[in-house]
Amino acid sequence: MSLRIGDIAPNFTSDSSKGTINFYDYLGDSWGLIFSHPADYTPVCTTELGATAALNGEFEKRNVKVIALSVDSADSHLKWINDINETQGVHVDFPIIADESKQVAELYDMIHPNASATATVRSVFVIAPDKSIKMTMTYPMSAGRNFNEILRVIDSLQLSAKYSVATPANWKNGDDVIISLAVKDEDAAIKFPGYKTIKPYLRTTPQPK
Repeated sequence: MSLRIGDIAPNFTSDSSKGTINFYDYLGDSWGLIFSHPADYTPVCTTELGATAALNGEFEKRNVKVIALSVDSADSHLKWINDINETQGVHVDFPIIADESKQVAELYDMIHPNASATATVRSVFVIAPDKSIKMTMTYPMSAGRNFNEILRVIDSLQLSAKYSVATPANWKNGDDVIISLAVKDEDAAIKFPGYKTIKPYLRTTPQPK
């Protein structure tokens, strides 16, 4: 059964490029990003892992721990990481799960038989510190993911978790945000002084700092 937003992310223990990992222990009290790849030594995956490694500092600033997955062995991962570092000019320091048994792929519904009976599609899960799933995204195997967009969504999720706001279409960090409908006008005036009412259901305010 597929996982949905609000579900608790399943825990697992698996071999990885960094040794045996218990997922919950690895995350601790941090946010988490787990994303799958069809296989090692594939071109799009190589660029994706490189892009993620290049954004390592951005994930750290947001208290997000990254973990990747494919259905190949830990030994294969380690050799492939050398290729990624060489071709992408990065240092991959996050673990890659060695899911040869497809245990994790099945837990997270990462194998779509109509796409491939043996390889994972490009799934993404963002997980909050309470282990609830806050975002899911699935790309076809042929399309590389936009990791700047993933960071943008994490910014929105973390902002919404702290304040009673949502983010509009094409929002980016620093833009105005939308006040939640659950916040009454009188409370909005206290929480967000000087907010703007465009329609009774559409109230905007500068992004809380």
